[in-house]
Amino acid sequence: MAVKHSMDDYKDFLAEVRKATGIETLKPDESGLVSVRVDDAYNVNFQFVEATGRILCFVEVAELQPGAPSEVYRDLLAGGLFGKDTAGGYFALEPETETVVYNYFFDLETAAKDVEDFVATVEKILQLCDVWAERIKEKSSGAADVFRADDHHPSFFRINP
Repeated sequence: MAVKHSMDDYKDFLAEVRKATGIETLKPDESGLVSVRVDDAYNVNFQFVEATGRILCFVEVAELQPGAPSEVYRDLLAGGLFGKDTAGGYFALEPETETVVYNYFFDLETAAKDVEDFVATVEKILQLCDVWAERIKEKSSGAADVFRADDHHPSFFRINP
């Protein structure tokens, strides 16, 4: 039988992540949401889903302009087929702002067993977001405002020595 995890377990896990990274702003609100701006490039969010014991990580990747080419949407859908180009995550579009959002679920129990692996996975997610931000920009022929404006690779988490 699976262990049911509580909001307190999630808060304890985030305390361990804070220790490992030194990022003191990783504290959830009453609903379990944590939002952090990373290298002035991405908004990275974590939301605990108590019913499933999972953590939804979602990252705002790019804001599409009205009339974005259909190739952008096709590329996002094709890349997400079987998680082929999305490392098991998926893209969604926030309809009011036209923001492309990358989503990935972590199992709290698994993540809590290896905080360093969780941190490394978030780093890889941000690298993947860099790739997709560039792809979106190329497919849009400059029509998309991509949050990441330069070639700097974001480093969200740094494990303290």
